[in-house]
Amino acid sequence: MNIGVLTGGGDCPGLNAVIRAIVRKAERNGDRVIGFRDAWKGFLANDWVELTVDNVRGLLPKGGTILGTTRGSPYDHADGIERTKKQFAHLNLGALVVIGGNGSLTVGSLLHADAGLPIVGVPKTIDNDIVGTDVSFGFHTAVQVATDAIDRLHTTAESHDRVMVVEVMGRDAGWIALMAGTAGGATAILVPERPFDIERVCEHVVRRHGRGRFASIVVVAEGAKPMPGTPPHIDYAKDQFGRDRLGGISAAIAPLIEERTGYDVRVVQIGHIQRGGTPTAYDRVLATRFGLAAVDAVTDRDFGKMVVLRGDNVERAPMALTQGNTRTIDLALYDQVEAAFFG
Repeated sequence: MNIGVLTGGGDCPGLNAVIRAIVRKAERNGDRVIGFRDAWKGFLANDWVELTVDNVRGLLPKGGTILGTTRGSPYDHADGIERTKKQFAHLNLGALVVIGGNGSLTVGSLLHADAGLPIVGVPKTIDNDIVGTDVSFGFHTAVQVATDAIDRLHTTAESHDRVMVVEVMGRDAGWIALMAGTAGGATAILVPERPFDIERVCEHVVRRHGRGRFASIVVVAEGAKPMPGTPPHIDYAKDQFGRDRLGGISAAIAPLIEERTGYDVRVVQIGHIQRGGTPTAYDRVLATRFGLAAVDAVTDRDFGKMVVLRGDNVERAPMALTQGNTRTIDLALYDQVEAAFFG
């Protein structure tokens, strides 16, 4: 059988580990693997490379994706579905493994439903916001990178009696902010799911310094928003898909904190460092398990499904779960952490 593979959406630590696992398992089964460059763009342009055990050696610790990635889908073209079906026939594809986030998995689900195409999904995102899986690979790496940065910022903040506002990724879900902020001993954590009141944040910073602490770390997810009618107000530019081009909430709240507290405030945006570099051991293992399980789903012809982690077990769930849905943080956990450390 010919099995296609593509990586869609943003890059993520562990993508290459998935590709490696798919190739090794498929080759043992006697199948051939075709990798499409730059996601659906390469698929529709017939831009592909044959993947073998020989040319995926050494990929396990390598960040990024050797196939390249971009956003977009066949649904961006009037004839996209017909071109996709023709490409399946042209390359005699028995299945296509789509490795991606909510957008990529939604496209895979729709193509399976609309055109009956044999597609299996593998969830990936550093944001950990895919419905159906407890964890997605890349998340642990991003949290570790953010936590390491917070740890380092504590020392410089204490040396200069400063407040550090640390911005991490998280458009619609604050998993990275919550976990890295908790692990790093943050003074406050601001997430998209719970609009913040800058006055309350400042009051907590003042109380903390009043108890003799000489440094505060405020961790804010890029998608965090103030309570309606409260500052700051940011007019974000739009990207090519009409979404807010996030980044800058930290710079917007920093002067407000400085003005209200009198403390020196500095901004650190970790940005794409969270996406890049070597995946953690956890993410390498999870990505490998997902790759192996994806080939099993192909062999079983269990299409329209994605492989997911539930508890300690890798299982399968409908890709359709991702359509229009986002896995947000557990607000009960957030409230528990807030009551213990931020009150």
